[in-house]
Amino acid sequence: MAKVVMYCTAVCPYCVAAERLLKSRGVTEIEKIRIDLDPAKQDEMIARTGRRTVPQVFIGDTHVGGFDDTSALDAAGKLVPLLNHA
Repeated sequence: MAKVVMYCTAVCPYCVAAERLLKSRGVTEIEKIRIDLDPAKQDEMIARTGRRTVPQVFIGDTHVGGFDDTSALDAAGKLVPLLNHA
């Protein structure tokens, strides 16, 4: 399974929803980068994604996007193949 990294904050319902979706698709480990605890991580996230909102999900080297993007990828049947492409 591909490595999953998620930029997130402590109180973010979309972060929780993204984590729930990923786990329902077999992800057992998500590396969470808390931007609310480290402002430098927020700057890093913006530099990597061009976005300011959380969550921002990476599967391997692929930037998937936020919860809506991740959910749309799942609905299109493309999330699981991306996760299994390790």
